[in-house]
Amino acid sequence: VQLQASGGGLVQAGGSLRLSCAASGRTFSSYGMGWFRQAPGKEREFVAAISWNGGVKYYANSVKGRFTISRDNGKNTVYLQVNSLKPEDTAVYYCAQGNGATTRPDLYDAWGQGTLVTVSS
Repeated sequence: VQLQASGGGLVQAGGSLRLSCAASGRTFSSYGMGWFRQAPGKEREFVAAISWNGGVKYYANSVKGRFTISRDNGKNTVYLQVNSLKPEDTAVYYCAQGNGATTRPDLYDAWGQGTLVTVSS
């Protein structure tokens, strides 16, 4: 399994980005997908998750109303639209794949390499 995250960059506070994660190696539509992030000096934290068909979505309280997770099973890709960015959103964002949509990182068995989002004030 390979997960390739992209779309990160430097953005001013209040700005937006769309992160993408392209998956290969197994049937994408059979798996839940998640996004996590890790800020410098902090532990990895849950951001958002989506079920195999997009019918179930979870968000961390800190990003509700600002971030939107979606997926395109025809393109084997999961997205994270990040709006109204704050400096505290600065982190490396990782996508992950597992048997369902969950907030628990230990239930994902495949991880991408991460994409850096830097938000300037």
